[in-house]
Amino acid sequence: MEDFGECHEDWLRTFLELPSGIPSADTFRRVFNALNPGKFQECFSAWMHALAEGTRGKLIVIDGKTVRRSFSKEYGLKPVHIVNAWVVENQLVLAQVATDEKSNEITAIPELLELLQLKEATVSLDAMGCQKKIAAKIVNLGGNYLMGLKGNQGHLKDSVEYFFKEALKDNFKGIEFSEYQETDKGHGRLERRTIWSTNDIEWFDEKPLWSGLQSITMVKRERTVGESTSEEYSYYISSHNADAALLGSRIREHWSIENSLHWRLDMTFGEDLSRVRNRNGAINLSALRKLSLGLLKREPTLAKKSVRKKRRRAGMDLSYLLKVLAGGEIPENQAK
Repeated sequence: MEDFGECHEDWLRTFLELPSGIPSADTFRRVFNALNPGKFQECFSAWMHALAEGTRGKLIVIDGKTVRRSFSKEYGLKPVHIVNAWVVENQLVLAQVATDEKSNEITAIPELLELLQLKEATVSLDAMGCQKKIAAKIVNLGGNYLMGLKGNQGHLKDSVEYFFKEALKDNFKGIEFSEYQETDKGHGRLERRTIWSTNDIEWFDEKPLWSGLQSITMVKRERTVGESTSEEYSYYISSHNADAALLGSRIREHWSIENSLHWRLDMTFGEDLSRVRNRNGAINLSALRKLSLGLLKREPTLAKKSVRKKRRRAGMDLSYLLKVLAGGEIPENQAK
């Protein structure tokens, strides 16, 4: 930051006063360490909501990522774990909440939901977030939920798994259901997905405890690599009505957070290599990386370029940097 400022001081002075010149690296460090992450998050969230242009009808994926080198043996601190709210359609992080450990996601998710506009949006969570209180909060805020089932909801998962296996044996005789199939092929792999979804859940004795629960879904994945084929089944609950095509699409899109956010934060911005151990500094810089990623992905004139190349271009070409910061258009007062 200091080096960039010194190289472009004249340009920066066109919109910054800089009475004491370019701050030193130590000053930048002290500022990020001193900034209250909650207050910084409010500004970050407001900007990202404006870029997202509303969340009605969109998919918001909630998942966590650990900043792996933010630990401190000296002070007995574990790495910072940050739970993100990712809007798939806009490829933006709307908000983040930091925890000390992955297990604390359960307490962080309700706090994160309070920062979001959920009316008519769908919130997708993995098994960690599959909790009755979280489902109730999403529904109370006007949204829908789609939650994966694993061992942490053993009774519910076992019941749903048993229901679908018995239904398949009888070819869903007497059961209203929705079915959808899709195939992906590439990189030497063929994957066939079959999705079954049903509203027939009156048999489930805990249904009244899950706010808004409408449907259950099973996904069968058959992967063929060379001559080897494997099968995998996964199960979900949702406040949406049974629509295998819609829910199958939402389930597949959930994992875009891994490739489009988590992977890019590490490979393009080197987040896992960051040695910032101050809690405030690590959290605030993570938010800044996500803001930068969202602005770079949004800039349309180099749409065919990778985020890494767009980032490099922004560092060399100040007119392009202005386009990125302005969401694709150069402000009139900077057009010259």
